[in-house]
Amino acid sequence: MMILLLRSLFSLKSIEIRKELTDEWKKRGLKEGVQFATLTDIITKAWSDKTTKEYKVLKGLKKENLQDNMTNTELILNMLAEASTKDISAATNPKDFEESKKVAKQGGNVAKVARLELEAKTGKKWCPR
Repeated sequence: MMILLLRSLFSLKSIEIRKELTDEWKKRGLKEGVQFATLTDIITKAWSDKTTKEYKVLKGLKKENLQDNMTNTELILNMLAEASTKDISAATNPKDFEESKKVAKQGGNVAKVARLELEAKTGKKWCPR
């Protein structure tokens, strides 16, 4: 029961963080659709070494939501990547899509550092199941 409650809280927080990020992107004049998808791919690739599509294939997902099928650790790393991207964007004020792509990679890299540190401490190579 406690795990389900915790998972629900993670999911709600993940939605909140994603909304804050997309609000930041909108504020920068970026467009929903292709631009948001591209930036999401850059963030995901930066922290997980996989594009969103590669990640979904690895998990055997077709139309299911990727975040709904992440482990708690994956979800936390993804939230860190998205929150970091939003914070870096707010601090650096990227002027266009090209600058926002650089920010997305920087935000994803924050979570990559955490992932690599976790791998070093646990001795387990990270790989989504």
